[in-house]
Amino acid sequence: MGVDNQGARRLLVTGGAGFIGGALVRHLIRETPHAVLNVDALTYAGNRDSLAEVEGHERYRFSHTDIREARSMRRLLAEFRPDAVLHLAAESHVDRSIDAPADFVTTNVVGTFTLLEEATAYWRSLPEAERRRFRFLHISTDEVFGSLGATGAFSETTPYDPSSPYAASKAAADHFVRAWHRTYGLPVLVTNCSNNYGPYQFPEKLIPLMILKALAEEPLPVYGRGENVRDWLYVEDHVRALLTVLAAGTPGETYAIGGRGERTNLDVVRQVCRLLDEVRPRRGGTSYESLISFVPDRPGHDLRYAIDPAKIERELGWKASVPFEVGLRWTVQWYLDNRDWCERVLSGAYRLERLGLGREGSA
Repeated sequence: MGVDNQGARRLLVTGGAGFIGGALVRHLIRETPHAVLNVDALTYAGNRDSLAEVEGHERYRFSHTDIREARSMRRLLAEFRPDAVLHLAAESHVDRSIDAPADFVTTNVVGTFTLLEEATAYWRSLPEAERRRFRFLHISTDEVFGSLGATGAFSETTPYDPSSPYAASKAAADHFVRAWHRTYGLPVLVTNCSNNYGPYQFPEKLIPLMILKALAEEPLPVYGRGENVRDWLYVEDHVRALLTVLAAGTPGETYAIGGRGERTNLDVVRQVCRLLDEVRPRRGGTSYESLISFVPDRPGHDLRYAIDPAKIERELGWKASVPFEVGLRWTVQWYLDNRDWCERVLSGAYRLERLGLGREGSA
């Protein structure tokens, strides 16, 4: 799917008001000729403020629709007639899945099943040439693989071993997508990505949470001793990877997407503090690191994630281009420059409190 007008496609994006989905939609409208239908239920983490730059664009359309609503999805597919579905709609926060797992089952599993059913019926109705061109791209996570030890990395052949309700729900969705390819022939593509970061991320996630708490002079809660390792991927790099897979990926294949950016959680928090010390120093000159507070770990906290992206690098020519130190600097500055956006997204029930303590309220 190139960027010339002859390569223009009609893309239905689910979850396009969320963090990764929003970055994808903005990129598609800004950098490509594709038409986009953004389907989002606008749950707490979905925010149309993140899409202000594309609202009103002639190639962009928004539908406030839940993917679990089969009749509505059937109507949207028939009306928009997409060349591809890019499925990002999901409940995505591990801590919330510990407190309220049912939401993750209904959205991530039942919602994906419903979308597959309707997409398959739509795909079968297409003329042969359009049917051959159609793709269903399912965006998933490395958390489906469970936890790594001190060495090694996840790849496309790593066995699934999910630890949290969130990871289990995404693993189930992945399996349904692959089953629809093998059983019904739906031309699917699956991606499993590492931890994303960047502008417009909902502040329950580690990096924006630490930025906003530091600016508010509140304790910076780090689980356990901060030794858990994640592989960080700048969200724009992820968007480029998704469009590369959509354009050149082989139906039925899986592609692991990672930034080769492993860091412990404590290292990340300290880097955030050092950047804030530089660009927004505290009164009196004390480092923000003095706010770091170690708290009891969350249940089932995986020790280490790391992605081996060799397949997508070798077969499709994609590589992450934004070093973590550069992307983190850009991200910190964005949150400093967009405090009004932060206030608007925090105007609901979530106020930066800790989640994921479990049903009994204890770790």
